[in-house]
Amino acid sequence: MSVPFSELPGRHERHFRRRLENPLFTDPSCFNNDDLLEVQRLDHEEIVAFVDELRTVVQRAVELKPAEESDVILKLKEDLERLYETSAGLADDQQGNQQAIEQLMGVIMRTISNNAGGDSLAEQELHMEAQARALHFQMLQTPLIADLLHPESLIEADQLVPTLLSESPEAVEMAIQMFEPEQVRQIAAQAQALLDSVDPQRQRESAWAVLDVLKN
Repeated sequence: MSVPFSELPGRHERHFRRRLENPLFTDPSCFNNDDLLEVQRLDHEEIVAFVDELRTVVQRAVELKPAEESDVILKLKEDLERLYETSAGLADDQQGNQQAIEQLMGVIMRTISNNAGGDSLAEQELHMEAQARALHFQMLQTPLIADLLHPESLIEADQLVPTLLSESPEAVEMAIQMFEPEQVRQIAAQAQALLDSVDPQRQRESAWAVLDVLKN
């Protein structure tokens, strides 16, 4: 009996499924129940570790003093941002955890703003930072971006092109915003060469559509 795929997989299972019998990769994976169970186990372990750390960070936020030192507040903000990034790569529905993190971020940012003491320049910088953070969090809703940005990303440098070609054109259109124009041109050239070699008959329509996104 085959092990079923997860409805909302984490980053380990996602990458396993990208490579599954995929000739675009030099090392495609073959379906194996044990391998699938292993990547699902790794995804579950990451959820457990994330929940434990989130609880610890929330407790630190609850215990903040009315006039807390700025370095303590900034460290808490940094940890919350990192936890949000981590949540984007996890299995299952993480919307509840992400909303909780965003609410805590709002409290932290209001505290920082109050500590700015009416400094207009500081408030302007905080506003710009909030806009950049909101955009970043929005982009992380695309699993491909979450997987690429993970500090321990499973997508090795030599797997970047086949990974992009295995995703939807919409996801790639979002992801290439992270790259410089010259990097995109290099990726497009490598993608063209790979598709010419592996799929000269253009049977992988989605991959060729991704190439169009990369070129345009």
